Amino acid sequence: MILIVDDKPENIYSLKALLTLHSFPVDTALSGEEALKKILAHNYALIILDVQMPGMDGFEVAESISGYSKSKDIPIIFLTAANTDKKYITRGYSSGGVDYITKPIDPDILLLKVKTLYRLYEQSRKLNEMHDNLVVEVEYRKKAERETSEKAAELRSILESIPQIAFTIRTDGTLEFTNHRWLEYSTSPGHFPPVHPEDIDIQEEVIKAIALQKPVELETRLKRIAGTDYRYHLLRLVPVLENDTIVKWAGTFTDIEDQKQASRRKDEFLSIASHELKTPLTSIKAYIQLLERESKDNSQYKPYVDRALTQVSKLNSLITDLLDISKIQSGKLEFNKKEFDFDAMLKSQLEMTKQNHPDYHLDHHGTTETLVYGDEIRLEQVITNFISNAIKYSPKEKKIVIETRADDQHVHFAVTDFGIGIPKDEQKNLFRKFYRAQGAAPHFQGMGLGLYICSEIIQRHDGSFGVNSEPGKGSTFHFTIPFKKQLS
Repeated sequence: MILIVDDKPENIYSLKALLTLHSFPVDTALSGEEALKKILAHNYALIILDVQMPGMDGFEVAESISGYSKSKDIPIIFLTAANTDKKYITRGYSSGGVDYITKPIDPDILLLKVKTLYRLYEQSRKLNEMHDNLVVEVEYRKKAERETSEKAAELRSILESIPQIAFTIRTDGTLEFTNHRWLEYSTSPGHFPPVHPEDIDIQEEVIKAIALQKPVELETRLKRIAGTDYRYHLLRLVPVLENDTIVKWAGTFTDIEDQKQASRRKDEFLSIASHELKTPLTSIKAYIQLLERESKDNSQYKPYVDRALTQVSKLNSLITDLLDISKIQSGKLEFNKKEFDFDAMLKSQLEMTKQNHPDYHLDHHGTTETLVYGDEIRLEQVITNFISNAIKYSPKEKKIVIETRADDQHVHFAVTDFGIGIPKDEQKNLFRKFYRAQGAAPHFQGMGLGLYICSEIIQRHDGSFGVNSEPGKGSTFHFTIPFKKQLS
């Protein structure tokens, strides 16, 4: 906006009309005092100031304006009808003016000067805005750098204080920081510790994980530079986020050799105990079966014999699971794969289930109509477990839905019950060894082995498995396996 200051309304009117005609916004003042009040209240791009005014003349107004920090840079054009000698002009410039126009005013010259000064003001204003924005940006970046540096120092301090081998990696996959324990296993801060010759390459796995932006958790064997024995370590690598953006990765190697040894001893105990229990249990079952034959005509003892056989069957199933677990851990779980009729196997299993649980309705949908390449007995074990669990965990709802189908390459199988269901946060752990859902553990017997064994069997058939469940509404356990022999 342009401010015109003149004590004569007719002069103001003619100047305002000229500038408004050329789209300049205009404000006016009839005295120096009024002009100063307006300058304090508004921002102006240019002031056209008459020199000869009663009260405060133009020079006094200009000198007052130059004393305000807000308005000292506003350009001033003096209007004068006389006093164009050198001293007079010098006073005008020294008081803050940038140009003179003599009366009578030449409109073309006035417009040329106004346009020039107005354009210079706009350019100066934009430069000032850019400068202010740059100052803010620089301060913001300095603050961000300080915060990042503080966070990095805090992270490094934490990694130095923990007993694990610890490190950070940049997003390009290069090592950024390693704690003091790193050099106990590696000859250089820039290289990963060498692993056992039979283990996968750590650096390749880390680079792959960073490219996929996925955390890493894997077991590997490391040895100290000064040592000779390899020990199992658990590598964990997680992203470090700032404003939901990955800025680096932090990792640790945790020595788990003692846990691995304890797990091996436990598996050895389970294997020995299972084998030792199997022999006397077989004898007990045989003697009870003899008692069962002898008690056929004696209804007084038959219920007790039947109950004993039921408990022996449960114990036999438990021991079988323990044997399978020990075989899985030692890599000796045997598979006899060949082509077999999946539909026939399932039909036989369903008929057996109906005989054992006549009060349950098994609603079977679909067929595969194909031969499946796999271990029939092991896959039957999976189906038996899924159906038994469906019956076990739906004591009030007596309906079980079984679905089978085949596509071009796979057989799909699912069992749905309408029982207690499983919370979402527990579903991911159901196929872990010895895991039992918290809601089921107090009310239902079991050791949490069946689903783990099933998962191992399905994986050995190159298949996939999972569960969909909602508390109070039931669960669906499913698996998918290729029906053709996989070429290695």
